[in-house]
Amino acid sequence: MQSYTIGQAARLLGVSPDTARRWADGGRFVTHRDENGRRLIEGRDLAAFSVEVAQSGQGAQGDEDMAYTSARNAFPGIVTAVKLGDIAAQVEIQAGPHRLVSLLTREAVEELGLEVGMQATARVKSTSVHIDRV
Repeated sequence: MQSYTIGQAARLLGVSPDTARRWADGGRFVTHRDENGRRLIEGRDLAAFSVEVAQSGQGAQGDEDMAYTSARNAFPGIVTAVKLGDIAAQVEIQAGPHRLVSLLTREAVEELGLEVGMQATARVKSTSVHIDRV
């Protein structure tokens, strides 16, 4: 399972790294240290926490330290749910305060290796949402 640094987690949550550190220090999510001493959060834990943050409205709103981009129609985030059917699949991505849901083939999900907790980007064109594995 993929782990994320505090900086990566902050970007995916739509907050500054300082805010993410304060949340970790306050026990809002669990971190561990790698062999280099960096604080990491497990992907599944970050996925669950990102949903909690989005539902509580505590994301990028009011966080002036967050850098914003003009990149159009791309929503980098973290996979929070993957539901596989026989032929079709549903993938949910939490991109800061935005929850995006894409319906795609099961084959596409398997080829991309999409799992809860991994980083992905939802790209939107008209009414279609495409998922890119990062």
